[in-house]
Amino acid sequence: MPTAAMLDDLPKGAWIAMMVIGFIVFWPIGLALLFYMIWSGKMQGWKRDGMRGCASNYRRHRRSSGNTAFDSYRDDMLKKLEEEQKAFGDFMERLRRAKDQQEFDQFMNERRTQGDAPAA
Repeated sequence: MPTAAMLDDLPKGAWIAMMVIGFIVFWPIGLALLFYMIWSGKMQGWKRDGMRGCASNYRRHRRSSGNTAFDSYRDDMLKKLEEEQKAFGDFMERLRRAKDQQEFDQFMNERRTQGDAPAA
């Protein structure tokens, strides 16, 4: 197996370790490795925030399968999944707000009852 092919098969962690070692040994080596990692797309997956935007990212970069029926089905399913993801995010936000409101109301009620108690 050629050396270049072996280097391309290395995981991201190994590339980052080589970059850090390169910076320690001689900073232009680390800088060259950093630029190569950015240029080659090895750092591409680190731009995302978890799963947010994965479907829309996929939609922008996908290629046609050659089957228009499948492509339209895939587009419909991705749209439904994005809508469900948004609805679930909204639901979770409402749950967080309700829990925060409940905790705040409980705190205020406890504070009122402590204020009503006679001072010792």
